[in-house]
Amino acid sequence: MGTSTSGRCAITLALAVALALAPARGALAEDHGPVTGDRGADMAVDLVVVRPLGLVGAVIGTAGFIIALPFTIPTGTVGETAREWIGDPLEYTFNRPLGEFERCGADLHPCGSRR
Repeated sequence: MGTSTSGRCAITLALAVALALAPARGALAEDHGPVTGDRGADMAVDLVVVRPLGLVGAVIGTAGFIIALPFTIPTGTVGETAREWIGDPLEYTFNRPLGEFERCGADLHPCGSRR
């Protein structure tokens, strides 16, 4: 059985979005300080915009990780790829105080720095 046209379009769209958002991850990581300057507004932006985007990033990262497995297994970089593409987005989404964009976890370490 072949893949339907809509299925192929969905896969193509998902890969295009993943490739388009990949450079934005670095730009977002360089942002320092509050988004709006108001703690309450930062919390609202985090809850409504940033966290859902983090979850989407983790899902896209998971799809990319699965696609990349044939290339990462022979090179021994499966763990590093999983951490960068899945672990860090999940940590940023779920292990960060609301409205805090730079530090994660109970010890407030810089997001993505736990190795």
